[in-house]
Amino acid sequence: MGRGNREEEQAKSFATKLIHFEGAYDTATGASSVPLYQASTFHQADVEAGQTYDYTRSGNPTRQVLEDYIAQLEGGVRGFAFASGMAAISSAFMILSAGDHVICTEDVYGGTYRLLTTIMNRMNVETTFVDMTDLEQVKAALRPNTKAVFIETPSNPTLRITDIGAVVQWAKQHELLTMLDNTFMTPYHQRPIELGVDIVLHSATKFLGGHSDVLGGLAVVASEELGRRMKAIQNGMGNVLGIQDSWLLMRGMKTLKARMDAHEQGARRLAEWLAGRSDISAVYYPGLPNHPGRAIHEKQSKGYGAVVSFDVGSGKRAKRLMDKVTIPLVAVSLGAVESILSYPPLMSHAAMPKEVRAERGITDGILRYSVGLEDIEDIIADLDQALAE
Repeated sequence: MGRGNREEEQAKSFATKLIHFEGAYDTATGASSVPLYQASTFHQADVEAGQTYDYTRSGNPTRQVLEDYIAQLEGGVRGFAFASGMAAISSAFMILSAGDHVICTEDVYGGTYRLLTTIMNRMNVETTFVDMTDLEQVKAALRPNTKAVFIETPSNPTLRITDIGAVVQWAKQHELLTMLDNTFMTPYHQRPIELGVDIVLHSATKFLGGHSDVLGGLAVVASEELGRRMKAIQNGMGNVLGIQDSWLLMRGMKTLKARMDAHEQGARRLAEWLAGRSDISAVYYPGLPNHPGRAIHEKQSKGYGAVVSFDVGSGKRAKRLMDKVTIPLVAVSLGAVESILSYPPLMSHAAMPKEVRAERGITDGILRYSVGLEDIEDIIADLDQALAE
């Protein structure tokens, strides 16, 4: 590595790694941020000898710093930056072939569900959705053609917890590829590669970017072989992250720890307040004492995150609340400095049929609150007035 050896880099704390990473400043000029190489192509002084960069779809110095950055944070071998979170997830699934079978978390993000049920199925890749909180259901879904397991924990939006280590151990016994969506926890709270996961995926649009101003996806692989395969897919499909967006994402990531600490402090307070109300049917947050899977989550994660989901009892009441709140954006997405209130049945999980949502606990009354950096007492006061009959 350019600034000290790899052992020294790994010894740094997470907070330090966020600020001091390879390429964080320009060695040629001393500039305090990564240069933007806003170029589509690169002059080749010797066409026979070749060079590191020739065309930005295949590689760009700015994007490369970001890819190395996320690989270091996740503890992986190689990172990849894509045009969106779904571009990263779909690229990971492109490792599979026609005739393969996937076992997937049942209450997975709606975009992933849509990909698997409307696109990958046409490519003759089958999926079985299971309650991954129950390892026996995962085992029962195994087929002779099963090739991969896709995990999302905490899941979206009901925040169910999967025992990553247990699923990975079983998957390795059957030589299955494991993929995990780490968007909610980020590498600050949860490091799946250290638990044996093969590919970690992020919608970097969310907490990593953190400012509702960039769209991006990241993937990190645990082996050189997977790295070669993912690189071929990224280059072949061409769904790479743009240079300006790569720079914006790195700028956002530098404050990840500080933001996540503040987000979580507010989220815990909000979850406790909601749990104390008699007019809320259910509250979903891993930090609550009665949350199913809390002990497992604490074993594999260092924090509880910033997303709180809660059920107000009916779709009518949920829509009235959305009309009355004044602080959060009522919008899709999450993980930003501003609070974002989302209605999964018509937003993140609209791609799921109503009956499928119901089976997964995604009721008409469920709301998902991504707690921002506003004063938490202002957030609570705003919700209190919006919940008033």
